[in-house]
Amino acid sequence: MRLPWCHTAWAMPLPPHVAEGPAVAPRPSLGTRLLLMLPLLCPPLAPTRAHRFSAPNTTLNRLALAPGQGALYVGAVNRLFQLSPELQLESVAVTGPVLDSPDCVPFRDPAECPQARLTNNANQLLLVSGRARELVACGQVRQGVCEKRRLEDVAQLLYRAEDPGDGQFVAANAPGVATVGLVVPGPGRDLLLVARGPGGKLSGGVPPLTVRQLAGPQPFSSEGLGRLVVGDLSDYNNSYVAALADARSAYFVFRRRGARAQAEYRSYVARVCLGDANLYSYVEVPLTCRGHGLVQAASLAPGALLGAFAAGPRGAQAALCAFPLAELDASMEQARRLCYTAGGRGPSGMEEATVEYGVTSHCVTLPPDSPESYPCGDEHTPSPIAGRQPLEAGPLLQLGRPISAVAALWADGHTIAFVGDVHGQLHKVFLNGTRGQVYHSQQVGPPGLAISPDLLVDNSGSHLYVLTSQQVDRVPVAACPQFPDCSSCLQARDPLCGWCVLQGRCTRKGQCGRAAQPNQWLWSYEDSRCLHVQSLLPAHHPRQEQGQITLSVPWLPTLAVEEYFHCAFGDYDSLAHVEGTHVACVTPPQDQLPPNPPGTDHVTLPLALMFEDVAMAATNFSFYDCSATQALEAAAPCRACVGSLWRCHWCPQSSRCVYGERCPEGERTIYSAHQADIQVRGPGACPRVEGLAGPLLVPVGWESRLALRVQNLQHFRGLPAPYHCWLELPGGLQRLTASLEEVAGDAGLVHCQAQQFQPRLARRELLVPIYVTRGEGQRLDNARTLHVTLYDCAVGHPDCSHCQAANSSLGCLWCSHEQPACRYGPLCPPGAVEPLCPTPSIDTIEPLTGPPEGGLALTILGSNLGRDFADVQDAVSVAGQPCSPDPSLYRISARIVCVTSPAPNGTVGPIQVAIKSRPPGISTQHFTYQDPVLLSLSPQWGPQAGGTQLTIHGQHLQTGGNVSAFVGSQPCRIQEPTCPEAIVCHTMPQASPGEAVVRVLFGHVQRTLLASPFRYTADPQLVAAEPSVSFRGGGRLIQVRGTGLDVVQWPLLSVWLEATEVAAVEVLPWDPTPRRSCGAPAAAPQACIQLEGGLLQCSTICSVNSSSLLLCRSPAVPDGASPRRVFFSLDNVHVDFASASGGQDFLYQPNPRLAPLSREGPTRPYRLKPGHILDVEGEGLNLGISKEEVRVHIGDGTCLVKTLTLTHLYCEPPAQAPQPTNGSGPLPQFVVQMGDVRLALGPVQYEAEPVLSAFPVEAQAGLGLGVAVLIAAVLLLTLMYRHKSRQALRDYQKVLVQLENLEIGVGDQCRKEFTDLMTEMSDLSSDLEASGIPFLDYRTYAERVFFPGRGSCPLQPVLEGPGEEGRRTPVRQGLMQLSNLLNSKLFLLTLIRTLEEQPGFSQRDRCHVASLLSLALHSKLEYLTDITRTLLGDLAAHYVHKNPKLMLRRTETMAEKLLTNWVSICLYTFLREVAGEPLYMLLRAIQYQVDKGPVDAVTGKAKRTLNDSRLLREDVDFRPLTLMVLPGPGAGGATGSSAAQCVPARVLDTDTISQVKEKVLDQVYKGTPFSQRPSAHTLDLEWRSGLAGHLTLSDEDLTSVTQNHWKRLNTLQHYKVPDGATVGLIPQLHNGGAVCQSLSRSCPPGDNMPMLDDSEEGGVRLWHLVKATEEPEAAQARRSSLRERERERERARAKAIPEIYLTRLLSMKGTLQKFVDDTFQAILSVNRPVPIAVKYLFDFLDELAEKHGIEDPETLHIWKTNSLLLRFWVNTLKNPQLIFDVRVSDNVDAILAVIAQTFMDSCTVSEHKVGRDSPVNKLLYAREIPRYKQMVERYYSDIRQSSPASYQEMNSALAELSGNYTSTPHCLEALQELYTHIHRYYDQVISALEEDPVGQKMQLACRLQQIAALVENKVTDL
Repeated sequence: MRLPWCHTAWAMPLPPHVAEGPAVAPRPSLGTRLLLMLPLLCPPLAPTRAHRFSAPNTTLNRLALAPGQGALYVGAVNRLFQLSPELQLESVAVTGPVLDSPDCVPFRDPAECPQARLTNNANQLLLVSGRARELVACGQVRQGVCEKRRLEDVAQLLYRAEDPGDGQFVAANAPGVATVGLVVPGPGRDLLLVARGPGGKLSGGVPPLTVRQLAGPQPFSSEGLGRLVVGDLSDYNNSYVAALADARSAYFVFRRRGARAQAEYRSYVARVCLGDANLYSYVEVPLTCRGHGLVQAASLAPGALLGAFAAGPRGAQAALCAFPLAELDASMEQARRLCYTAGGRGPSGMEEATVEYGVTSHCVTLPPDSPESYPCGDEHTPSPIAGRQPLEAGPLLQLGRPISAVAALWADGHTIAFVGDVHGQLHKVFLNGTRGQVYHSQQVGPPGLAISPDLLVDNSGSHLYVLTSQQVDRVPVAACPQFPDCSSCLQARDPLCGWCVLQGRCTRKGQCGRAAQPNQWLWSYEDSRCLHVQSLLPAHHPRQEQGQITLSVPWLPTLAVEEYFHCAFGDYDSLAHVEGTHVACVTPPQDQLPPNPPGTDHVTLPLALMFEDVAMAATNFSFYDCSATQALEAAAPCRACVGSLWRCHWCPQSSRCVYGERCPEGERTIYSAHQADIQVRGPGACPRVEGLAGPLLVPVGWESRLALRVQNLQHFRGLPAPYHCWLELPGGLQRLTASLEEVAGDAGLVHCQAQQFQPRLARRELLVPIYVTRGEGQRLDNARTLHVTLYDCAVGHPDCSHCQAANSSLGCLWCSHEQPACRYGPLCPPGAVEPLCPTPSIDTIEPLTGPPEGGLALTILGSNLGRDFADVQDAVSVAGQPCSPDPSLYRISARIVCVTSPAPNGTVGPIQVAIKSRPPGISTQHFTYQDPVLLSLSPQWGPQAGGTQLTIHGQHLQTGGNVSAFVGSQPCRIQEPTCPEAIVCHTMPQASPGEAVVRVLFGHVQRTLLASPFRYTADPQLVAAEPSVSFRGGGRLIQVRGTGLDVVQWPLLSVWLEATEVAAVEVLPWDPTPRRSCGAPAAAPQACIQLEGGLLQCSTICSVNSSSLLLCRSPAVPDGASPRRVFFSLDNVHVDFASASGGQDFLYQPNPRLAPLSREGPTRPYRLKPGHILDVEGEGLNLGISKEEVRVHIGDGTCLVKTLTLTHLYCEPPAQAPQPTNGSGPLPQFVVQMGDVRLALGPVQYEAEPVLSAFPVEAQAGLGLGVAVLIAAVLLLTLMYRHKSRQALRDYQKVLVQLENLEIGVGDQCRKEFTDLMTEMSDLSSDLEASGIPFLDYRTYAERVFFPGRGSCPLQPVLEGPGEEGRRTPVRQGLMQLSNLLNSKLFLLTLIRTLEEQPGFSQRDRCHVASLLSLALHSKLEYLTDITRTLLGDLAAHYVHKNPKLMLRRTETMAEKLLTNWVSICLYTFLREVAGEPLYMLLRAIQYQVDKGPVDAVTGKAKRTLNDSRLLREDVDFRPLTLMVLPGPGAGGATGSSAAQCVPARVLDTDTISQVKEKVLDQVYKGTPFSQRPSAHTLDLEWRSGLAGHLTLSDEDLTSVTQNHWKRLNTLQHYKVPDGATVGLIPQLHNGGAVCQSLSRSCPPGDNMPMLDDSEEGGVRLWHLVKATEEPEAAQARRSSLRERERERERARAKAIPEIYLTRLLSMKGTLQKFVDDTFQAILSVNRPVPIAVKYLFDFLDELAEKHGIEDPETLHIWKTNSLLLRFWVNTLKNPQLIFDVRVSDNVDAILAVIAQTFMDSCTVSEHKVGRDSPVNKLLYAREIPRYKQMVERYYSDIRQSSPASYQEMNSALAELSGNYTSTPHCLEALQELYTHIHRYYDQVISALEEDPVGQKMQLACRLQQIAALVENKVTDL
């Protein structure tokens, strides 16, 4: 157990003088200096936590270490990680997944390998080439080809074979097949030695062992180098374990079977000379670990090869063997010599060496000196050689689990092996001679994960890197500092650790300066012991004098001449004198010692032998004070003195305890018990009182004389002195004069003066301590505790019987003198003694009733009820019947408990107690014999779990005092009190359902209710409970479904609360047995009760609706309490809410908050116009309740709730003003009830509707005309009231006020519209849960953003002509070389700058080339980012000298287009996950609102819009219809399986047939993306009426109405289609619809469908809702330009827009306001983290501004706005089809344009002011734009204040994006089109490359010429 202060002591900071340096300072306290000695008291601290690296969801494969203090490299599935030595991530490279198949050679075109799949790329080989500073990484894919990466940054790829040949297949391409290798330094170049096992169809030609080149034209190729050629791989199935190397040779450890003669597998080691590039020196020999299986892991140790072999049954254990390298090399040399010179045969003629692997070579007979002449073989020497004689070694160590990794280290002259097993345990093994010893084991990886064979020791030899499939750990080789003291250091048995004595710490040997000297560095494997104090002389010392002590410390190290030890007594230092193992020190003086702790006679200090500030050894030393010793035992000071631990002596005459040899001169001495050879010593020689001579019992009030026996009085002989007796009475000490009577020898008697004691005793007897003093306070020792007993007969004997029953030795008698009492006999006058006691007195009896059978225990309480049991044994009768007393329950004189006898029912009478010789005592209470009867039971059933409150009805049920009930064999706990007519009890659990008889026991008499047994039913089961959320105020209705619920009596819904600061709520303590009153109904359970442990339980009672339904109200949760558990209590059945609801926990939400109706305050009335909808604002309104559950009252009327959102409640009030409720005032109150949460929001005052007078029609018309003229005049005057600049602000404010008034006027209409819209949106949300938002896939999204306006097929390859087939391969090669050339930053920047300098290179060309580059470099987004940064830096430098505010304003350069594409790529995920949903909801809300009103199909104008140019100003009567649609084929997903199932569709009767078809398609295919829907032009609408009535509807037919050259389009109104009509969609058969449909699916149409033109067709003009007013000629003249037509219409209404039309726009705006706000908040990341790309971009712009000295914040604001908000978000707002697969109509597009313009205005810095001349679209959002501006400013501010986005974080995010979208299509097509642009300016590009000196060195122009030679300007279909 660790002491709690041990860790805090280690965490203490060093004192300031220790931290500041070597300056001389006062010596610190011993407490500080003994920190290193704390482990003597504390156990060792836990090891420090190792460094660790892990990558989520990534499997780690291999580990490699760079030379020097280099980095660590981790090969993983699809990743390469570069780590610092401390395992901090420095770089990462993405290597997969890759489109691949192990059955295909590496390919470029997926068509070449049809079976290719996206394959994870596991790392098979990871090696470091130190000379070339390269990392070699070989993966599993592409037949195991390798790549080279920079050691300094693995993300930088140096080489990867684009089209590798067979000779470059390196690693095994099958999982589970190992590949091992070495980088071997050679003369001028590094070579790669790779060994691999067989695997895969295509690996048959790859040799098991190859030598490969790392540099040259074809890296990793084995052409011209050595290969281990195998005749038949099916015979030689090599499985490689390790590749190892020393200074001269490379060793490969593996397992294989031999030729057909050797079918079993054996372990081998092969050796190759490091300089042998042809494998001529290849020799292998078998390895055997005596008695064990195959090798599993291997490593090189100094002078030996370590191998881990499988052992035990099924290889479940392991053994470690060491093969000396000298023996191994000798064995191989012997095999080589025999094969070179003796044909492979040994001296015995047996074949001991051969040429293996089925090759044609054989052992030969060369000259005897051939092995020495060719130490590494040559062309003419046989190879590969295999020795037949195995090299055998015995196991050093055996483990109980398989070994997966081995590593070795030579350190401090010792060999340490590190062994990793398959369960993640790392074992450290000390290899000591021929045995190995595990001295430490620790769990490194997760349990169950094997440690990888790549177990690496770092270059310093101080740490070990351990790899598992999930993490890399950095483990110290020797964690010596973790052992805080010498004993733990030596007990650890770590061979690398020892105790450095003079440093006082556990260190490596090299860290201890004097380790070579004896006793300086203690090692656990030698006979070393920690320094300790063996003995102390003396063991303690008196504090009054200084003295010398001697410490015996064995094995003390020798110091230098000027060094010394010193002793530390606490804070006091004393120089130590050392002689051998003895150390002498002087104790501190008295004034340097701390005082004794209170109540003690000594102080103990830590004593440490110190060297400088290091404690060598420590113990405790005590300083004692004899004068304090005698005070420890006041009753025996002499005994305390001479019997103590110290050498203290007692001076009896002066009563002093002294140290030293004797008392003062002339005084006798009693010596300490520790004093030897002296007779008068120890406690036995002390003068003492042995005991009382008499009397022991002293009566109060009677004079008594005490005598005590004393011993050892010879010390006082001849010294007379007075004696006194002292008694410690309750009131204080009482002193009595005493006399001494000497008896024989040294004994005597002390007689105390006679004394009468009169203390007030509260109890019968009192023990009074007594002692004796001599002279003036010389107290004699008490040999033991002495006391006399004072007693008072009157105490405890209240009556005569008690008095006579007292102990006869006390002499107590009942005395009738004056006040009768019990007194001491001599104190009672003669004649007053009463020999007989009075008559017995009976006070109470209990119970008063009993059963006729008798057997009831009756309790009689009173006085004088006998002196003993014999007096009452036959003296009691009850109602004339004898009653037998119980002797065990009898209490003298006070209580008799007797058992009644049987008697007839109804017997009544008193109780009599007749003591012999005295008259009987008779009670005033009477006892009644009555017969209890059980009549009925309710309820008659309950759950078998118990808890049912059972009521047993009957008569005389209060009979007897001990009533108990049983149901069957189970007790039924009775609820007090028991009533005469009813017993209430609670049932206990029963094992199984069934009937049980109810029994009641009255004492020992039983009554049984046989007529109506109780029936246990199966426990109720709960299967569903909803809803699962409520406000904290509670009261929400919870529907609970289950079975057997009607058997529950008190179903409760309870919540346990942890109350911190609970507000005022009635809380009662929990009472397990609540009491009730007879006749009262059963009380309901308490609402809130306090449980044990501080929990609060609040409950509500559920109502039982049926056996399968409970209705519960959620309990309220007080403020300050947090819910811990919500559960149902069904009598004794407790079910957690989560169990009942299918795993859904019950959630409490904060109570809703509602704002008062009136803005003036909650007491002011809200003026309500008749027919208006009430809109109540608040917070959290729908978090804990649904719309249907909310109750809203206005007085005694109901306000019907229409919509409930998070922040709004809309309700429809009563048409007439309701009456106020009682006491609420003259006006009705508006009250919202949400469960038990009641919110009063103020009074409501109905405004009276204006009464229309009976004006004549003519008068009304005249009045209307006059009002119109007046309004026109007012508007004209207002428009004329315009001054110049000084009036602009006043105009702006007036316009805002008027707009506000207009918005208030249309507010109620907006609320009604919003209510309907929210209902529609909630339905849409539920649909989206099933179908999801129709996002475009990333490929389509990127194409639409990169190539706007080019349709869905932006990169159309040109088809090849005849004879072009042969050009395909060279063109492809050329384009791939162009792709590689683009990776050169110099080439790419030169190309971009050269192209932009060309006059003919248009802006459109620039954008197109930038998008082509974005596609081509999509898989290298880090590189693309770097290019974009460079170009933006050049752009900023250009604009700084002109006007910096104009930068990024337009997309005129390739840099700006690249920025657009980069932002679009980085924000795609943000669009899908965050901003997409609110933007889609806004789009759908706009479409829904537009569709609710008529839209002119010819002019495109709509009644509901935000764009005044699209406003339909004429009033058109229309009526909404609901059509029942029979969907055609292909819509089954939307309608279900039934062909007859109809889908309702909302349309207008004024809709044209084409408009109806679009709306019907929207309903039928509402869960289907637009591109997957059929086109409306391919379908006809068929009206079906009855069985045979089928009518095809169309916009124009023979029934169309034509008047005066105007033809009206057909509508539903025209066809008189009724509400609820059934229609169907059928394919068109006459216009080639099938062809259109197929085209629409492959290449969807443009964004907007063109509206019908109002052109003349044969002299007839089309119209729909209104006729165009302009003349045909004028219209025809302007028809060519839609923009010009819009401009003319704008001029036509430039003067003013009538207020009635403005209110329409404002109504639409108010309805959509919530969705606009939600979209803007999502874009501006309100309450959300900003995407890292945005932070990175803004930080870069800040850097640019700082670099160019731009301090104007407005300029920086403009840059950020232009780069992100206007460049990306405005484009996305205006064109949602970029991200969604939807149809955007012209009207929706016009509304989005207004919203996008509002967003643009919100992003500007200048103040937004509007006036009467401002466009209406800007007037609409004039009030909101300042708020939006604040949101933008806060967005920029939050980004600026957030932590900067690091380059590594951004690169990691970009790498992830590159990995996500590696399958970006059209890469070759993009390169092909890019080359087309290069070809146009080929000469200029070549010239620019040749003029650049760096480009000349890199031969960029030459590489481009090679590409041109391959492509030759041929555009082919790739």
